[in-house]
This record gives sequence, C-alpha cells and structure tokens, in this order.
Amino acid sequence: MSPKISLTRYLVEQQRMDGHIPSQLRLLLEVVARACKSISQAVNKGALGGVLGTADSENVQGEVQKKLDIIANEVLIEANEWGGHLAAMASEEMDAIYVVPNRYPQGEYLLLFDPLDGSSNIDVNVSIGTIFSVLKMPEDDRGVDEGDFLQPGRQQVAAGYCVYGPQTTLVLTVGDGVAMFTLDREQGSFVLTEENVRIPQDTKEFAINMSNMRHWDEPVKRYIDECLQGKEGPREKDFNMRWIASMVADVHRILTRGGVFLYPWDKREPGKPGKLRLMYEANPMSWLIEQAGGAATNGKQRILDIQPGKLHERVSVILGSKNEVERVTRYHNEAERAGL
Repeated sequence: MSPKISLTRYLVEQQRMDGHIPSQLRLLLEVVARACKSISQAVNKGALGGVLGTADSENVQGEVQKKLDIIANEVLIEANEWGGHLAAMASEEMDAIYVVPNRYPQGEYLLLFDPLDGSSNIDVNVSIGTIFSVLKMPEDDRGVDEGDFLQPGRQQVAAGYCVYGPQTTLVLTVGDGVAMFTLDREQGSFVLTEENVRIPQDTKEFAINMSNMRHWDEPVKRYIDECLQGKEGPREKDFNMRWIASMVADVHRILTRGGVFLYPWDKREPGKPGKLRLMYEANPMSWLIEQAGGAATNGKQRILDIQPGKLHERVSVILGSKNEVERVTRYHNEAERAGL
C-alpha cells in the first residue's frame, strides 16, 4: 500500500525537486490550507455552531452577507496576516485591500479570496467553498496599494479552492498541473488523492441558470438551444444540465468528470460585463481549468489575458471542456461579425 502524501510533503517536493515554488509560497499555501480546515469545521457544525442565517449586513457589492461569509473572511485574514509571507490581501467581502499591519513583517505575495462561495446554499446544506489566488508583488514597488493587485490572471503563482461537501477537498495548482487533496479528519491533514487532473475535451453536460434564458445574448441562446435539441439536433447527442448555484461545486464537478460552466453577460444589467468577480473567482478558476487541459473565456477572449481595471471587476465566464468552450466562443465571434 503506497504511503499517504500530505499537502505539506507534496509542497516540499514541489519546492525541492521541480523548483516550482519558493519556500515562502509553500508556507503561505500551508497557512491557507489550515484556514480552510477551520472554515470547514464551522461549516460542518451548521446550526449547532450558530453560524447559519444572515448577518444583517451587506458586502461591497450590496449583497446580504451570511454569518459564515463574515466568519470565513475573518478566519482567512487572521490566519495569514502575521506569517511574514504577505504584503496585503483582498477579499470579495471587503471594499478595500487589507495591508498587513506594521507590527508584522511584510512578505512579497498578495492573496485574494472569495471566503465563502455559494452563500445561498449555506442554510440548505449544499456544497459551498473557498476560492483563493496568489500574486507576486511587482518588483521595485515602494508601497502596497490597490494597483498592485490589478494583474492579469496569467501572472498568478498559485490558485485553488476548497469545497466543503460530503468530503472537504482542496484543489490546487502552482503552475504544474492540478492536484486534489482530501481532508483526513482523523489525521487532521489534507492528503493527496489525485494528481495531474485532466478534463475531457468533449462533454454531454452543461451548467447554467436556465431561469435567466430570456435575458441571454443570442450566442448563448444558440448554444443552449442546440444542446437541448439532443440527438435530433445539430449536436447529435443528448446533454444533461447541472446547476448547483455554487461555482466551487460546479467547477469541481467539471474537474472531476468534464462539462461546461456558463455564467454569461445578460440583459438584466447591460452595463455590467458579467456577474462573477474577475479577481476572486474567474481568474483562479480559469487557471485551474486551463492547467487541467480545459479552456476559459469571457465569450470573446481568454479570461487570463484580461487586464483588470478595478479590484471588484466583474466578468462573463465560460469555462470547462475545451471543445465546448471554443464552440461557445466561436458563436460569440460570429454574432459580433454579423452585428447581432
């Protein structure tokens, strides 16, 4: 029986043998993983821990916060502020960046996170998760400000998420493929359960909120309509729809067995390029998907090439099995050329 490989051992071997990560980044990722374990414990207690329900407050996007949103945000900040690895943090739940206090040493990395993705699922015991992204501070920078975070996603040095479901699973990339770790509660550590995760290029599953169909742009309507026509339609195969309303859970399913996830621009708020946040959700998830052989675009361009203009920028997201993403993107390009 092969020995269990812990997250710590995996990261040490990445550092030693492959040179993919420096020691400070390794330590940072271990701290993030420990914070996710604490969040997992709070999620698992549910009503017993008094963590369900709303917190009678709103985040910077004007969304009502759940108690667990605030708890998870505080856990991540408190776990990461003192270790000397970070210069600053940014969270979907906070208006401005959080600079590491002067009483602690400042490091060379920037951490961005969505502390609890899928908040609408908290009270109904459906999978939710934490998404994180790590950037390096620009060289010769003399102080930390919001502009330091505005880097395209291709410049990430690590990204991942932790899904709190029947098992707690940590999914990670440091630019050398995707690895999955399952929390062994008896040992108290994340254990490697899958390496070199690969997404099939073709799929028969799509994930989208069908209730918004009447608001979609024509390329999205065209794609979904073809899927719904099944074997009798132009795709000549039957599709299944999946929608969990938790990006972490939907992306985890795609990484596990393939599929395509769409959260497109729609006509309800035409001035916004999309619903999901570029820095906290789209960039880390897109890098994971690409590292597993998939693709991710906003319908027109690769998400990882988008230059952010502000901290809480939103974006349209189409990601998953490569051939399906390329098809939806082609439909957008054809519609644009036709002036639709």
